[in-house]
Amino acid sequence: MSAGRRKLIVVSNRGPITYARDDSGSRVARRGGGGLVTALRGLVSHHDVTWIASAMSDEDRTVVAQAGGEAIEEQLGNGSAFRLRLVAHDETTYDWFYNVVSNPMLWFLQHYLWELAYTPSLDLALKNAWEEGYARVNASFAEAVVEELELEPEAAVFFHDYHLYLAPRIVREQAPDALLAHFVHIPWPQTDYWRVLPDSTRRAIHDGLLANDVIGFHTHRWRLNFLRAASDLAGADCDFAESRADYGGRRSLVTVHPISVDPAEFEELAESAEVLAAERELVSRRAERVILRVDRTDPSKNIVRGFRAFELYLEAHGEARGRVVMLALLDPSRQDIPEYSEYLGAIQREARRVNDRFQQEGWTPIELVIEDNFPASIAAYKQFDVLFVNAIVDGLNLVTKEAPLVNEQDGVVVLSENAGVYEELGDWVVSVNPFDVAAQAEALDRALTMPAEERRRCLDAIRAHVQEHDVAEWVEGQLADLDRCAARVG
Repeated sequence: MSAGRRKLIVVSNRGPITYARDDSGSRVARRGGGGLVTALRGLVSHHDVTWIASAMSDEDRTVVAQAGGEAIEEQLGNGSAFRLRLVAHDETTYDWFYNVVSNPMLWFLQHYLWELAYTPSLDLALKNAWEEGYARVNASFAEAVVEELELEPEAAVFFHDYHLYLAPRIVREQAPDALLAHFVHIPWPQTDYWRVLPDSTRRAIHDGLLANDVIGFHTHRWRLNFLRAASDLAGADCDFAESRADYGGRRSLVTVHPISVDPAEFEELAESAEVLAAERELVSRRAERVILRVDRTDPSKNIVRGFRAFELYLEAHGEARGRVVMLALLDPSRQDIPEYSEYLGAIQREARRVNDRFQQEGWTPIELVIEDNFPASIAAYKQFDVLFVNAIVDGLNLVTKEAPLVNEQDGVVVLSENAGVYEELGDWVVSVNPFDVAAQAEALDRALTMPAEERRRCLDAIRAHVQEHDVAEWVEGQLADLDRCAARVG
């Protein structure tokens, strides 16, 4: 593949744009949700991109029907043009794909969330959801990719995340010479945890990924887990030193590229009118010290244990009562799935219990806000004294990169050793075991009492690292991987 502008096919469940109708009945295009869209915006700006994604809204499906299933010309808010191809799925098929298999089965497995004494129960309903939901949606995506490759045989294909593990194999069988890459944005568990799944299912997942020329992860930890699992479960011949897997007559390069952010974008956001207004409101009622967490209400984020750790901290430090607040800005996540709605209830109950125990006139220890409000999150990024990230396990955790970029309080990061970003930032954080609540309470105290010079040194180091290793580097690293593979086969 030559340098410069490239032809790329990006494939993800959610796309960069979703359609709706405004109050006047006119069609409007709105930016799609999730960090993936932001991360890949640079591809659209600098390359010829066709983006394949699921039709999510009723208006999306209308667009698909009007286009006869073909791609349409679109552009991002910055004016960058691209082709958008939305794939419409049967409603029940998509529900099985997303709400039964992708979440919670794959998400729970890859985040070590199952209580194995009780869950999962791999019954006929789950088998049906795999075959009639997950496999069918992956086949629909693969069909769209193959059709686009027929139009642009030289295009490279970028698959993304856990929704699309089967699609690369289907594409490879129909387009043997295509250049395929797949980036997995979430953790890759150890072999034994994959053995919870039926043999045919776990084999199909690894077989599908091994159809790619390049398989990318955020950390060396997830890369090594994948190579071991590919060897143990699929029989791949894996070279751990060279980070490659030979399987089915092909070679896959397994790489590490931790995703990042655009520092300039966050610096601009921090001074935007919306963020400044939210910051003024926050400062007007700000406690003396603020411990901040910004999360989705996902069980993997470990929010309930975090509240218990704060309770232990308050129990041990009477001087903190009335002076220290934990501000929890939580985005409600996947509430159609019972496990997620139940966890949100647990979050609310735990916050209420801690507040009932400690609150006093004019001071509530945990300020719990459940809404999707990005400007408020950026404002809070600027104001935290401690950023608390105690995830059970995380593929990366972008909040840990975003918040220090704009913080104005020499804030300290308390970070789970199981977050992928720990591999990059571990030297400049207070590390915690996400299961050790007592140790987390002690870590909060260490962060709050850290000397000013050390606080500033650690924050400056994190900021410099993120500025040097930005999202553009993440994108270019993967393009360089494709160049290596193209040169090998060329």
